[in-house]
Amino acid sequence: MWLPEIDLSGETGPKYKTLVEAIITDIESGRLRHDVRMPTHRELAYRLKVSVQTVSAAYKEVERQGYLRSERRRGTFVQARLTDRASSFILDSRQPDLIDLSIVRAAYTDFHNDLSRQMHAKLAEETNQSWMESCRPVAGFEYHREIGRTWLSGMGVDVDIPNLLITNGAAQGVFTALSTVIQPDDVVLTESLTDHGVIGSASILRFKLGALPTDDEGILPDAFERECRTRQVRALVVTPIFTNPTNCLMGVERRKRIAEIAEHYGVYVIEDDVYRPLLEENLPPITSFLPKLGFHVSSLTKVVMPGLRTGFLTVPAHLSIRASSVLRVTGWMGTPLMAEIGARWIADGTIDQAVTVQRALMRERQALVAEILGDAVVRHHPTSLSAWVRIPEHWQEEWFASELRKNGVAVTISDPFMTVKVPRPNAMRICLGGAPDTPTAQHALIQIRHTMDQMPGVHAFDVMY
Repeated sequence: MWLPEIDLSGETGPKYKTLVEAIITDIESGRLRHDVRMPTHRELAYRLKVSVQTVSAAYKEVERQGYLRSERRRGTFVQARLTDRASSFILDSRQPDLIDLSIVRAAYTDFHNDLSRQMHAKLAEETNQSWMESCRPVAGFEYHREIGRTWLSGMGVDVDIPNLLITNGAAQGVFTALSTVIQPDDVVLTESLTDHGVIGSASILRFKLGALPTDDEGILPDAFERECRTRQVRALVVTPIFTNPTNCLMGVERRKRIAEIAEHYGVYVIEDDVYRPLLEENLPPITSFLPKLGFHVSSLTKVVMPGLRTGFLTVPAHLSIRASSVLRVTGWMGTPLMAEIGARWIADGTIDQAVTVQRALMRERQALVAEILGDAVVRHHPTSLSAWVRIPEHWQEEWFASELRKNGVAVTISDPFMTVKVPRPNAMRICLGGAPDTPTAQHALIQIRHTMDQMPGVHAFDVMY
């Protein structure tokens, strides 16, 4: 049975508040996992030598914050995952002396800094700042969308201007697409290990999230069809290029098959295609086969620089008005200043140059991944921003990540990406864009290798008394 590592006997303040913090800390550290049943109020009160009212107050507050759920006649269960608050593995802010490889992000070098400074200096000199004057149309200024459409066409995306929305990055694009077609209790399918934003969206929009098994090419068509045949599936959220976190890459035939199944069963497909510019191979988007059912999501953030939060969402024509309404309610419109910068860089070719630089940086770093981590690498790609790496069996994920942080490196383990009832793979995502330069990335990978080769220490609550 779980017990918090606290002593309330000498507590002078409200004891329930200390218990609240202990529960949340253990959820965020991974010690308390999603769907674990909590001790009863009476049982925990007896063990901690406090009143039942103290435990009840603590449980009520933790449930209010979204970390627990109560089920009638069954008890209290852990509701939250590591992604529901800034976790100890995905850092909320930069920390000195720590190489943060926990977030998938584009590398940011002097090249990128110079681009940003030059653009801001140029904008500051212009007297006509029209992009700062208006807050309409909600879908984005037409000339921004026109330039965005040109950029998308180079990736095989064909869209009319009324069906193209500018968003603040891909995350808002995916959420807007889901909000456009999903109602509470609808079934939405995705990869068994998926982007934690999709998991968070399920909690907010109250839809049922179903997990699909994957191989090197991503979701398995047979499993997708079986779910569609046996359940009333409303939508599929899929990342066919460099799936987060497992780095799958879906081939052409698999894409066509997924589209065929979706069309047959009338399932909307929300394609998170944010990494496409990094891939030199020309693969058709899944949604290119689904004009009436496909939402295509892209962004400049992952392929140019982290702060350029400009995304593009294409929607089926019959849903364009509803999607615009959702965008208005959730954020009004994509930030015009960011869209202006993105549009200018697309128009003058800077985006293509930045993507080329990003690919070259990832090639250098992915080569180091293969060299230093060797057989531990489950899946990576020469131009991907991350690698999916196996943690040795003698380590538990949480303890490995904790020990690695002591050695100055932060990575993300599997917990934030797990859908319900998925076995833990004992693996980690290493995000190479977080290092400021390639030598720093090399140092971080050496520290990871060193930690993998160590044996873990003994932790207090691993010992049976």
